Amino acid sequence: MRDQTGRGISAEKQRRFRGGARRLGLAVAALAALASGIAPAGAQEPAVASTPAPAAAPAAVEEARPTGLPKALDWTFNLDFGVGTFGFANSLYTNVRPDPSGDLSDNWSESFIKPALSMTYATGDSELYGKLSVVGERTFGVPPSEVVGDEASSFHIEDLHLGWRSGTSLGESENLLEIYGGRAPYRIGHGFLVWDGAGEGGSRGGFWSNARKAWEVAGVVRVKPGNATIEAFYLDRDEVPENDSHSKLWGGNFELALGDATTLGLTYLDVSADPAFRPLRDGMAVISARAYTAPFSSVPDLSFELEYAQEENGDLLDSEAYTGQVAYEFSGAAWKPKLFYRYAYFQGDDPATASSESFDPLFLGFYDWGTWWQGEIAGEYFLSNSNLITNQVRLHLTPNDRVGFGLIGFLFELDEPSALGPDVTSNDVMVELDAYCDWKLNSNFLLSLVAAYGNPRLAVEQAFGRTDDFTYGMVYLTYSY
Repeated sequence: MRDQTGRGISAEKQRRFRGGARRLGLAVAALAALASGIAPAGAQEPAVASTPAPAAAPAAVEEARPTGLPKALDWTFNLDFGVGTFGFANSLYTNVRPDPSGDLSDNWSESFIKPALSMTYATGDSELYGKLSVVGERTFGVPPSEVVGDEASSFHIEDLHLGWRSGTSLGESENLLEIYGGRAPYRIGHGFLVWDGAGEGGSRGGFWSNARKAWEVAGVVRVKPGNATIEAFYLDRDEVPENDSHSKLWGGNFELALGDATTLGLTYLDVSADPAFRPLRDGMAVISARAYTAPFSSVPDLSFELEYAQEENGDLLDSEAYTGQVAYEFSGAAWKPKLFYRYAYFQGDDPATASSESFDPLFLGFYDWGTWWQGEIAGEYFLSNSNLITNQVRLHLTPNDRVGFGLIGFLFELDEPSALGPDVTSNDVMVELDAYCDWKLNSNFLLSLVAAYGNPRLAVEQAFGRTDDFTYGMVYLTYSY
């Protein structure tokens, strides 16, 4: 949904991160030879109906209608479609309408369509695979141009990749080795830093829908010995043309699964960008660690999530972010209520220092409601995961396997108020309450509903002159085949 890019690493940063780069350099060099892609997502294949001829009729067999595709390959077709409408009962920034720009609307709509064709080909005990998909998106109904972009539509290739996985041909672990490359999705963990490989909104449309996720270029080597996963990767982001920062990154990722309840992860990233567009990102190095765990076998309903990231770029940047979440599900109770509390900290820049402390949120993705766009009003439309402190409380209910709904409360604060403007002295940004519902109408259709309320506080008044409350609603229907 958001769009954020190449030059060498500074000498200072090389000294501080040389150890990580040396270990990963050999694996990443191998990516230059890649021409292969990512595993296709699970898909539904239509059943083939067979009707016998009537007993009195002469025996006849109707030949299967050929698809024109090579019969030696196993083909799967997918089709995803979505349409939604979004509305503010009042404007995004000002207390009265119309907005001085004359372009601000309370209501707008979005739609997308994504047909995809995946293939697999068995080569002994290993497997080749690939995927081709396209995405068409449209935003219409006079959207707020300074946030969502004007009415726009686009239709472009999304997935176009090939890959190979070893199956049982190597070692004792299934798929010990996997290599893929091309236009492909790739994510790390729960999308805290790396997930969304394509920009949205603007001239492409689809600001909220975010149907595009594939990186313009992705090359990945994955090794999975036992319970460990080791990855080396190169990623080039597919950004909105009018906001192209030429962001690229290479790095390594390690994950270790300790049983079914705990996953530990460690990631190193080396990021480049157009220095004229994003000087702090060009040459930036990132180290990130995470843990997702339900550590107590006697209390399996209690779980924790922890993530930490450190960003450095010589004398230009030194910043950090971290988050901690605790959750408890009453699995034995009706509707299985689950309670969450999360604290998230993203450092802001101190204008009094020569270097920047502003955390770069990079390429986050949607993992669950409130993650990692925090708040259906604030996080979607005027806050980012930088210079932000969030306290979140959430209740989720599951009456049956078709319906899930809940409430999320947010308290948003600034880490460095003066970074938002010289007249901003308060760190109190907003209190927001979101109600959401996901309803599986059947095996193909999902209806998502959101109603949200936001009470802007003193920092918003000082920065934007806004004092009126926000109210927001969304209806979104998706089809997946």
